[in-house]
Amino acid sequence: MRILISMPKPVCIIPARGGSKGVERKNIKNLGGKPLIAYAIESARKSQLFQDVIVSTEDNEIAEISKECGANVPFMRPKELATDLTTTEEVLIHAINELKKLNFEFDTIMLRDCTVPFIDNNDMGKALEKFSQSKCDAVFGAIPAHPNPYFGMMELDEEGYLGKSKISKNKITRRQDAPVVYDVDGMFILNVEFFLKTKIISSGKIIPYVLTKEHGHMIDFEFDFKVAKLLIEKNQ
Repeated sequence: MRILISMPKPVCIIPARGGSKGVERKNIKNLGGKPLIAYAIESARKSQLFQDVIVSTEDNEIAEISKECGANVPFMRPKELATDLTTTEEVLIHAINELKKLNFEFDTIMLRDCTVPFIDNNDMGKALEKFSQSKCDAVFGAIPAHPNPYFGMMELDEEGYLGKSKISKNKITRRQDAPVVYDVDGMFILNVEFFLKTKIISSGKIIPYVLTKEHGHMIDFEFDFKVAKLLIEKNQ
């Protein structure tokens, strides 16, 4: 007789600090009539895939807005973990430890980047399904990179001359023949035990969940906001 064991639902963690170099107060800047962070919170809640949607922030305004959007902010991040030098690993380890103190039980987390607003519940569901059905340590949201470092990208050498960024074993004369390279962004599904052991997000066996260019659109600068507004208008 087969016994089905009910595993705890994963937790969605959305880091959002108050400081931003590219765009001031970016995480709560208005986009299409609501704060940027609302898109990540609302899609995660709508998916019903998570036992909770947690925002990690040191900023009181971001915390209040996140709560209004439906997220849980059960702890405040220390300000020393919200600097330009703070790593995402440090933020995640702090969040995991705080949640465990609050008696949360989970073995999987999704790190959801609120600056990639158009990832939807369908993307998250399929990525989690891929994670659960694969013998991997992580699944990353990914977009095929263009330009590709094997074709069309160059970097400066020590003497200041341009050379190819990456050289393939095979001669590449067309972009289509270049090895597939990914920009990873938006969502990162991690095995908690493995992550706490390595303390490195990009380690172990990682599988890509390929996003469309639109769903993987990342907002770092004002130009990215303008593109995001056009995408919203197109889909209305």
